Amino acid sequence: MTFKIDEAVSVDQEKKICATADGTEIAFDKLVFATGSKPSVPPWLKGADLENVFIIPKDKMYLDQLREKLMGLEKIVVLDGGFIGVEVADELRKIHKDVTIVKMLPYVLNLAFDDELASKAQACLTERGIHVRSNVRVKELAGNGKVSDVIFSDGESIKADAVILSTGYRPNVSLAQQAGLEINQLGFIKVNEYMRTANKDFFAVGDCAEKHSFITRSQKGVMLASTACAEGRIAGMNLYKLSTLRAFNGNVSIFCTSIGDTSLGAAGVTETLANERGFDVVTGTHEGVDKHPGTLPGTNRQIIKLIVARDSGVILGGEVIGGATTGEFTNLMGFMIQNKMTVDALLTAQIGTHPLLTASPTAYPLIKVAEVVAKKRHLA
Repeated sequence: MTFKIDEAVSVDQEKKICATADGTEIAFDKLVFATGSKPSVPPWLKGADLENVFIIPKDKMYLDQLREKLMGLEKIVVLDGGFIGVEVADELRKIHKDVTIVKMLPYVLNLAFDDELASKAQACLTERGIHVRSNVRVKELAGNGKVSDVIFSDGESIKADAVILSTGYRPNVSLAQQAGLEINQLGFIKVNEYMRTANKDFFAVGDCAEKHSFITRSQKGVMLASTACAEGRIAGMNLYKLSTLRAFNGNVSIFCTSIGDTSLGAAGVTETLANERGFDVVTGTHEGVDKHPGTLPGTNRQIIKLIVARDSGVILGGEVIGGATTGEFTNLMGFMIQNKMTVDALLTAQIGTHPLLTASPTAYPLIKVAEVVAKKRHLA
């Protein structure tokens, strides 16, 4: 295996040659685009080019320099309140006195969580001293060469020594596009279920590659490291021959994060999105603890919500808020969704429990929330 660290500047599909910035030409049999994504700055945002307005790229040197530039500044404003914005704000609060998240939706993380859990996430942030301005639209960033104010569409404004733009990412596909590969409507490289492009010798994985919703089959723009790793394994297994028959079912959005000692996770669709897509759903919520008995040291409250198709009982989504076990609960819900598990199957599932590691077998959160949903379905 040979490694070369350089910038790829062109790819020739016919000759199968990749040229790099130093003039090297590399011949290949197969090529995988794993060019990731870049921060997206809203084109309409006036003042985004002012000094002390920053982005969050996947670039350690830039982020190290950003940290240095922020030292000594007091008022930091973060736009917007998705996962990266929330995590950046939480870290900044450790070294800055005044951190504010500004977002258009009612609560932070509102695209991944329904209001009842997103509101708890927002409460965690405010308890940690982070200000949140919700339901507001930013009109422009103002200042004389250097940002000083964030101005909202209603005319109000807040002061800012620095602004962090966490307003999303766009797939980095210019190299693939120049090579003549097809790009979909959302700007991703078109691939099939084996991560192949229309050219069987060209693959794409990760943030630059096309995604489809597991639930609706529609194109989607999810960009997750966990998804990229799964796609990388699929491409690797099928690079030279289709060694793994893959029935294409699309991508499940699976998220998790932590705010202090509180962790949140979500898989599949929210109740809000399911209703928007036209699904007839039943939901259930259960609140319990992650160890038993609940008086044990280090025990955390745990809330789990399930979104289930009313007629079939198939689990479409789940959300959880709690302690350190949240990440694994989130992955478990992702497995349930991918395997089209029904709420009745969950009710009869066998589990293993231990006082120091899990909730009680008589009050296991996933089983209890399944009971809530099952009761609603049968009473309907």
